[in-house]
Amino acid sequence: MNEEKGTSRRTFYLEVIYGLWAVIAAAFALPAGVYLFFPPKAKKAGDWVDIGELSQFQPKDPEEVIFRRNRVDGWKISSEKTSAWVVKTTDNSITAFAPQCTHLGCAYHWDEGMKNFLCPCHTSTFDLQGHVLSGPAPRPLDRYAVKIENNHLFIGEVQKAQDV
Repeated sequence: MNEEKGTSRRTFYLEVIYGLWAVIAAAFALPAGVYLFFPPKAKKAGDWVDIGELSQFQPKDPEEVIFRRNRVDGWKISSEKTSAWVVKTTDNSITAFAPQCTHLGCAYHWDEGMKNFLCPCHTSTFDLQGHVLSGPAPRPLDRYAVKIENNHLFIGEVQKAQDV
């Protein structure tokens, strides 16, 4: 019998093919593994949005402020436009209400003649503190977390109002 020393051409080609398969499998497996086992970290701190100087808000005169907020959804970061009703009291405290009625989520507005917030869909009304005056709304208006730094108003996350 005639046995050759070393590898044959057939063995060499099989090793090259198996090696290429291993490289291709690793090229697919590494990104997939990173995606599945290392999800992006949710950012909770730093979600405050600067909506303006305190001097632009007049006491007992609600103002609708429109602002942009970044929202993280898994790997996707989207910028969305939203609004808040900002009320400044005479003692310079600030309240920012979420723009949805607590009944069915309709948009409400400030009724200057009646001096209250009015939801036109089902006629719920709310006072300057967000308390229900009339209508089917089950609870007061939801509020944004607010903070004041360097004479600027910052809005945080919406906090669900408790029954009063």
